[in-house]
Amino acid sequence: MSRSVPSTWAALLASSLLLTACTSPEGSGNDGSQADAAGYPRTVDNCGHEVTVDAPPEQAVSLDQGSTEILLSLGLEDRIAGGATWTDPVMDGLEDAAEEVPRLAENQPSFERVLDTEPDFVSASFVSTLGQGGVATRDQFEDLGVPAYVSPSDCAWGKDNDSGGDGSRSEALTLDAVYEEIDDLAHVFDVEDRGDELVDELQGRVDTATEDLEASDVSLMYWFANSESPFLAGCCGAPGAITAETGTENAFDDTEDEWPQINWETVADRDPDAIVLGDLTRDSQTAESAEDKIAFLEDNPATSNLTAVQEERYILLSGQAMNPSIRTVEGVEQVADGLRDLGLAE
Repeated sequence: MSRSVPSTWAALLASSLLLTACTSPEGSGNDGSQADAAGYPRTVDNCGHEVTVDAPPEQAVSLDQGSTEILLSLGLEDRIAGGATWTDPVMDGLEDAAEEVPRLAENQPSFERVLDTEPDFVSASFVSTLGQGGVATRDQFEDLGVPAYVSPSDCAWGKDNDSGGDGSRSEALTLDAVYEEIDDLAHVFDVEDRGDELVDELQGRVDTATEDLEASDVSLMYWFANSESPFLAGCCGAPGAITAETGTENAFDDTEDEWPQINWETVADRDPDAIVLGDLTRDSQTAESAEDKIAFLEDNPATSNLTAVQEERYILLSGQAMNPSIRTVEGVEQVADGLRDLGLAE
């Protein structure tokens, strides 16, 4: 069903068209100097889709927490008109900045709610958010003159979002996908120096966390949510990147599905050395928090005899760390620390 456009947005479009009609024949804006000096318009290749901005965005909307946290990490809180789709508390160190950003919704906002902010740029972490069945498609935004960007970690790197569930990957994701997103957004907003500094910082954190780490014989299972039919990490998403950086093994690296739902009997057969638990604060599936997951594992006959459960070998991560995001670096650090704390790594 089509959605109507709010009157405020329609007025903005009319005003924009009037201004465009009154520009100089050279099409350079008011006088062309500001845009030309800043190097605009700018275009980024976003998974084969050209995203062009005519000036640094001032009213951006980020539709997923991961995207919001990158923008906040780039110091752009004064240019974010709203954020949405939160699974966790905001990343440590970004609390004050996040207070300046209106929350349009805890989960996905409506298309109308986003348009009410009169956005000049929209970003998302997932195709499922910026696509059919999500908030709106790229075309719907771009038909209204709003450039729309989606994280390359979800629309490239061998990701097939049409294969069912959370999609699948034919190529292993690495942290380079996160760094690419940071570079793209820094370019769009004309803060390339901040982007370079942020990437350098993240790479340094990974190097520090994994220095002299030896855990090549350790198998890990990543459980995101749902106790009846658990979502466990396949080979090649963010948990795969964490596994590669820490030199461990993923107990379910034989499936390319992003988050396959696997029965507990199969888990018992694999018997992982340690279990990485998503500690989510949302209320969407069963067993969202790590506390609920541990209670289930220890009470359920199919899982209570697992080696990891018997030895209480649990490592807790935020949901954002288990999805491709800036927090995946945090996931590398926490898994590396957890392996050492559990005596599974030197």
